[in-house]
Amino acid sequence: MVGRNMVASAKENKFLTVAPFECAWSDDLKFREAGRGCVAFDAFAHNDVTVVFRENVGSQHYHYKKDNSPHYIVIIGSNRNRRLKIQVDGESVVDEEASGLCRCSLEFESYWISVYDGLVSIGKGRYPFQNLVFQWQDAKPNCSVQYVGLSSWDKHVGYRNVSVFPVTSNHISLWKQVGDEKFVEEGTGTYDYEQWGLGNFLESCELSDMIFLVGEEEVDVPAHKVILQASGSFPLSGDVVQLRGGVSYPILHALLQYIYTGRTQVLESELASLRDLSSEFEVMPLVRQCDECINRLKLSNRDSCEKVELSCPVSHPLSGFMFPTAFPADVCKLRAFYSSGEYSDVKICLGEHGLTFQSHKVILSLWSVAFAKMFTNGMSESHSSTIYLTDVSPEAFKAMLNFMYSGELNMEDTVNFGTDLIHLLFLADRFGVVPLHQECCKMLLESLSEDSVCSVLQVVSSISSCKLIEEMCKRKFSMHFDYCTTASLDFVLLDQATFSDILESADLTVTSEEKILDAVLMWCMKAEEPQRWEDIDELMKYSNPETLFKERLQSLDDLLPHVRFSLLPHELLERLENSNLSRQIPVFNHLVKEAASFLASRLTCPGNEATLQHRRSSFKELQYIRDGDSNGVLHFVGTSYGSHQWVNPVLAKKIIITSSSPTSRFTDPKALASKTYVGTSFAGPRMEDGRISSWWMVDLGEDHQLMCNYYTFRQDGSRAYARSWKFQGSMDGKTWTDLRVHENDQTMCKAGQFASWPITAANALLPFRFFRLVLTGPTADTSTPWNFCICYLELYGYFR
Repeated sequence: MVGRNMVASAKENKFLTVAPFECAWSDDLKFREAGRGCVAFDAFAHNDVTVVFRENVGSQHYHYKKDNSPHYIVIIGSNRNRRLKIQVDGESVVDEEASGLCRCSLEFESYWISVYDGLVSIGKGRYPFQNLVFQWQDAKPNCSVQYVGLSSWDKHVGYRNVSVFPVTSNHISLWKQVGDEKFVEEGTGTYDYEQWGLGNFLESCELSDMIFLVGEEEVDVPAHKVILQASGSFPLSGDVVQLRGGVSYPILHALLQYIYTGRTQVLESELASLRDLSSEFEVMPLVRQCDECINRLKLSNRDSCEKVELSCPVSHPLSGFMFPTAFPADVCKLRAFYSSGEYSDVKICLGEHGLTFQSHKVILSLWSVAFAKMFTNGMSESHSSTIYLTDVSPEAFKAMLNFMYSGELNMEDTVNFGTDLIHLLFLADRFGVVPLHQECCKMLLESLSEDSVCSVLQVVSSISSCKLIEEMCKRKFSMHFDYCTTASLDFVLLDQATFSDILESADLTVTSEEKILDAVLMWCMKAEEPQRWEDIDELMKYSNPETLFKERLQSLDDLLPHVRFSLLPHELLERLENSNLSRQIPVFNHLVKEAASFLASRLTCPGNEATLQHRRSSFKELQYIRDGDSNGVLHFVGTSYGSHQWVNPVLAKKIIITSSSPTSRFTDPKALASKTYVGTSFAGPRMEDGRISSWWMVDLGEDHQLMCNYYTFRQDGSRAYARSWKFQGSMDGKTWTDLRVHENDQTMCKAGQFASWPITAANALLPFRFFRLVLTGPTADTSTPWNFCICYLELYGYFR
């Protein structure tokens, strides 16, 4: 039964199955702020991953057609997994083909959905706010939705790793919140960049290098030459411009306000004067807008007593994040002033490199509050036309200046692209150039590879504003652990906290647990060449832990517990138990003996259950969702391992099913691999070692193995219900290991019934080629007590 109490919290990362036409709710799945939030999750489904957003918690049997309260519903994979749908209050508002989003899969897929004042955004991937696939804006936003419901349509849907994140209007804040609520910082102290722009310098003496004299009183109005000339053509041979011809202050103010903020307001009666002044100084966007307004007024033939708002259209790169309104400057002119140094009022010297860059204080201050404070708060730089910077890469600083004068970042063609980009990221963080920081982050994410991940991690782990990049790097490393720990030894330079996070990652993918052990030992000894644990064990013959591991000796106590020794083969554990490492390192000895004891007893878990969980590997994850689903091994093999439509794998000779009695009309191996109900299907008894034995056996083939963690079978039409039996695994078909033992099990009670059971503890960690169900006691039918009557069998777990 799926109910609100079964929803896993984000921290627990538990698995949740939602039955058809049901919905799971929880107080944990709630937006912090009504109308604004993001939910991220993994889903396992063939179609109709359905997420509901409403003001209050709904019922288990929630249905949108019966919901009278305001709500949004997002359906991923509608219409046979081909379309994306969004419904508002029961009405469809979006029905789009979404091939990039919908995918019928036997694996979990990661999605995120955000709602922000009626803007519904949907993306694919584990990290929210990345890989955006679709957006829709509600013309009448529902700002009351707060609770998230996980639902399904006509098929079961599995959910896991469900997390809810806050959403803010500041894009950088979104990035900081990715992956874990520990990244959400209330009141981070960052500047409100949406309120920062050229308007801060409008008619301000700060950084001004010229003045207008206006009116009979010759009022001083300060301005900045580079800004004026980038927006028009002003007579700036000197530092003073005397305005004549009856130009009043309100008209000059309107002109400067338009230049500095991209918008202004004037009385209709003042339009002609503003148009004349704009024309005199060749501020052409404003001239055109004044002409349009004047022509409209002539046509309307009414009194000119109201105010008119004029705003500059967004038409160039600088109309970006840092500018709350459009900035009517000619970017080509800005670039030319940077190249020529015209109107420059500051020289920036990179001391150790002997390089000097000419720039404009107001341009630097536009992008960087740090620069603005440097030039205005009384520091030595406030009174000097030369500033000195240290620990700055010349290539990165040049790229930053180019960005400030163009609004564009072009670095792909540089020889040392990766290194320069990291240095530029440092600079953007150091001077608080938020848009540049964003661009660097995006470029790093796009260019991130297995070869660069360690060097990037070493840098970004020390930058608090790069949590997204850090988490993406850790995930990339985790998913390519074998390569990242063997292709180079850069990983030994990572700090312990970062390396520990990688070892704890749920994404860690590795071919064997032995690789984890090798990597931990190499990191702890700061290996200068690739080593296996046997190589390090050999070194221990002639050395001691203090000499070999030096200052990282204590780290062994912290990192070795991340190795899941209980997943190692028994023979390897015996070798480790007798090794020099075990004799000289107490924690190593303890963990190995604990795992060996556990595997020998199969009873108690060593330490905690996490040490029993298989990591992602070359094994295919085929997990049980519900009785009779299409997620198991026999179905997967029937699709030629996911490559085409299903064909009975017994008929295709990809697996072999045998029984204790000869094949006949009522003992048909291919029936067990099919979902077709069979009224009479049984394995009859035979004598083996002097005892009656009835069994069904599956052979996955010489090249395949399964670590089975669940199995299902279905009763045929008889009442010969099994009560005592064993489910077993074997590598050779001769020596059998009990995976689950049933004694007087009363589960089966009606014809055609499905039933499923988990495989627990150490037995689920063992890979086998052969599996069999064998009766160990008579069935409930006294007439045929030793007929094992099942017509369907399916296995689940990790398959290779």
